[in-house]
Amino acid sequence: MATLSTRFTRAFSVRHPIVSAPMAFAGGGTLAAAVSRAGGLGLIGGGYGDPAWLEEQFEAANGERVGVGFITWSLRKSPAMLTDVLKHRPAAVMLSFGDPRPFLDDIRGAGAKLICQCQDMEHVEDAVDVGADVVVVQGAEAGGHGALRGALSFVPEAADFLAAHAPDSLLLAAGGIADGRGLAAALMLGADGVLVGTRLWASDEALVKTGHHDAIVATNGDGTLRTRVADIARQIPWPRGFTARIRRNAFTDRWHGREEELDRNVAIEGPRYRQAFTEGDPDNTGVWFGEAAGLINSIEPAAVIVERMAAEAVLHLKRHGGATLV
Repeated sequence: MATLSTRFTRAFSVRHPIVSAPMAFAGGGTLAAAVSRAGGLGLIGGGYGDPAWLEEQFEAANGERVGVGFITWSLRKSPAMLTDVLKHRPAAVMLSFGDPRPFLDDIRGAGAKLICQCQDMEHVEDAVDVGADVVVVQGAEAGGHGALRGALSFVPEAADFLAAHAPDSLLLAAGGIADGRGLAAALMLGADGVLVGTRLWASDEALVKTGHHDAIVATNGDGTLRTRVADIARQIPWPRGFTARIRRNAFTDRWHGREEELDRNVAIEGPRYRQAFTEGDPDNTGVWFGEAAGLINSIEPAAVIVERMAAEAVLHLKRHGGATLV
């Protein structure tokens, strides 16, 4: 079978230019290991910081070569978590939503690659300033937290900037990429690979409740929105400029646009939200996936998803040109 050879696959010694997004609460060690075994690079989601959970997930990865990702502004509250994680010798550390500078020396000292996720060109310029090995440009189509740029224009703009100012930095595209067409398009736009969240959220290995998996299969690309209501219900103080893309459901219908009222009633609504999330209720809590839901018709093993995405991309690039086929 033909494979894709890009700067990312060569730099990381992987077969496929596909990285699993470090999704908080969903991207555990089993999923990360499955992606790495399939020829990509799996990242464990560090989320808001639970040292015991992170230890469990690295154990679940069972020695596979994986990386880890953190919400940077949250990591600053518990920097010892990074020290603990680096003892596992991750292949890469991805930092998103905040200044990576306090963590650079530790990451580089451990021999890990630094991945910086960016939501606008100011973030890209900052990633270049700190010497990121990999820059992820995240389009607004993505599930979970992000901002407003669309991937179709953001990816080539970032590619041009990196070519001019940091030609050795690698570029990954994120947001709305769920199949080989998305991977091929990202490569054609100038990326070296892709970061995949929603499609791998809908995998057997993801730490996702059955009810939420059923919801993504039943939802099309119109069935999500960007909102603050989940963060208000969870009482998580996200910085200005970032919202979360989640499924439209009874919870968002009730509270989106009524954020101040939700905040006033959070003592009641917060526990309801958390209980519904724990129970896998798809209607009364945040269900964390993006616009790629419209391309997902089943829950499958991560290896099947990764290998099919790569094979489909090869076929598209053979037709239209792009990455080297070997």
